[in-house]
Amino acid sequence: MDPTLAGLPDAADLLKMEAISRRQGGAVVPSQLIGSWRLQRTWPRGSQRPAELASGLLRAFGAQLVIEDPGPGDGLVIRNSVQLGGLQLTFVGQARLEGRRPLLLFRFERLRLELGPFRPLDRPLPQPLPFDQQRPGELPFFALIGGGATLGWLAARGRGGGLALWTLDSGDDRALGSA
Repeated sequence: MDPTLAGLPDAADLLKMEAISRRQGGAVVPSQLIGSWRLQRTWPRGSQRPAELASGLLRAFGAQLVIEDPGPGDGLVIRNSVQLGGLQLTFVGQARLEGRRPLLLFRFERLRLELGPFRPLDRPLPQPLPFDQQRPGELPFFALIGGGATLGWLAARGRGGGLALWTLDSGDDRALGSA
């Protein structure tokens, strides 16, 4: 077993937490989502066996989810990125929490490609409606299962049915900078 995953919940633990979250609602609040999260492991829909190859590749490419609170009433800012050496591909957008479970609804509005300090690509992505006018069923989401900043890990099920587990990356000051 990968020593970086020691002490983190496995698929069986996550499925138990998910069942409780579905029945009783979740305890993850927006302030517990704020930070830079490194993807550690994924599980395909319907499987308790981790997708070791995909998870390993995503870790090797530094798959990162950054969630920021830009201020009162502005929802959340979300960034999802991968990196290969000095080349970083980032999707930037908005997110909001809804429901008891809760769901982290999001949409990406910009695509950025950075090579060190240079940004050769920074373009808007097409949007049919303003974010606050889109219904939950129209947006991608993460159904939050458990964790948060105080625990140092976050788990969720994506719209496609797979599970994901991230750990808080407390040493990445750049990740908590401006979008």
